[in-house]
Amino acid sequence: MSRRIRVLIVDDSAVVRNVLKDILESDPEIEVLGTASDPYVAVGKIREEVPDVITLDVEMPRMDGLTFLDKLMSQHPIPVVICSTLTVAGSDVAMAALAKGAVEIITKPTLGAKEFFEEQRERICETVKSAAQAKVKNRRPMTGSGTIQPKLTADAILEKPNSRAMIQTTEKVVVVGASTGGTEALSAFLQAMPIDAPGILVVQHMPEVFTARFAERLNSICRISVKEARGQETIVRGQALIAPGNRHLLLQRSGARYFAELRDGPLVSRHRPSVDVLFRSAARYAGANAVGVIMTGMGDDGAKGMLEMKDAGAYNIAQDEATCVVYGMPAEAVKLGGVSRTLALDAIAPEVVRQCH
Repeated sequence: MSRRIRVLIVDDSAVVRNVLKDILESDPEIEVLGTASDPYVAVGKIREEVPDVITLDVEMPRMDGLTFLDKLMSQHPIPVVICSTLTVAGSDVAMAALAKGAVEIITKPTLGAKEFFEEQRERICETVKSAAQAKVKNRRPMTGSGTIQPKLTADAILEKPNSRAMIQTTEKVVVVGASTGGTEALSAFLQAMPIDAPGILVVQHMPEVFTARFAERLNSICRISVKEARGQETIVRGQALIAPGNRHLLLQRSGARYFAELRDGPLVSRHRPSVDVLFRSAARYAGANAVGVIMTGMGDDGAKGMLEMKDAGAYNIAQDEATCVVYGMPAEAVKLGGVSRTLALDAIAPEVVRQCH
């Protein structure tokens, strides 16, 4: 058996430290090496034994979490999961943490943290296991994630396409899915898109409090317009729509017009928004006019949907292993046979543009 994933919990709240410890240790694949009330204590723990993953609060005495993250990534990179109270205004802090090298974000409420963590037990454990596979330094990804409960498929949101009768049009549309490490991968991809790029729909696994701010950040650095999807927007050239956290994003069509639709509903492939749902909608309503892109991320969300897209005539691209933070989602899509071409991150945007001309 593979050894367990070793975790160091860094948080100034004793309650949070204890609750997180209990939750993580309930998973047989995770071992909590220790806890620390601030970064200075954490440094002492790391000197004794290097963890596979650190969960890190942002607001702490003596040294804040972002400063510690900066120092850690420049001196001794270790996968970090930010676990902090973040309001809408404070989501800038979360974006800064991702930019500094954090691989995942877990939000905690200002009140009722214990109850929240208990409700999110499975997601927290999966987040830590995802982070353990992130390539923040030269080390082999850990293997052997356990099977939990059966996952819902995209059938829960949208029926599988059964014909190509409704997909005759000349307008191209691009659909993109990403998870762990995807914020920086998407930033590189969208910054490389020309101002007249085809319309783009994006699912990035991210809590709902962050997606609007994430879109605003991308909009400020890209030539194309980037915004959080609100639903019913027409898909137009030179614009990317980001799925809001906790809502499924679908491509829809009325005549020759493509538009975005948001739906509630159950988790699909353990996610909402789900890449599988977006990709299925593209297979159904765009077919050969769609270009699919699957990027870095843990798990297999998007793999089945990408195969459906390919069967409908779409051209699909997977990010290669060398440039992925976690080569999970692209690997599963390749394994299923849904990928037309595998490319390094910096080659994806040019290939998308070529395929859309």
